Amino acid sequence: MNDLLTYEDIHKIKKYIKTKQWWDTIDFLDQVIGEIGLKDKRVDDLMLELSKDADFWVRRIAIDHQLCRKDKTNTELLEKIIVNNFGSDEFFINKAIGWALRDYSKTNPLWVKEFIGKYQDKMNNLSIKEASKYIK
Repeated sequence: MNDLLTYEDIHKIKKYIKTKQWWDTIDFLDQVIGEIGLKDKRVDDLMLELSKDADFWVRRIAIDHQLCRKDKTNTELLEKIIVNNFGSDEFFINKAIGWALRDYSKTNPLWVKEFIGKYQDKMNNLSIKEASKYIK
């Protein structure tokens, strides 16, 4: 099904995001948008924009849309999106930050370790705990 979806479908998906707001729906949709992003680089700019949205569920999509990309992860984009969400006291945002970093640490633990070192004083403890899970 994801092969049939395009960048133009994201505005329809966003309407669904706004009406079905819970982690299981959101975490499925971030994968859908992430797959569209592998085919269309316009998604990068859109996710950067959405990383500042007032709705934290929309921001969670932006944070986690690159999950499971491994070496295809755009670390520059990931860093900008995460930095845009520092200072949040929202559990689902801080968990998403940690989850995104933890997932990428399986591919590039050094990058994640350096990221945590660079931003440790700005990161929520939950994000650090989750991000550090597989880092030795």
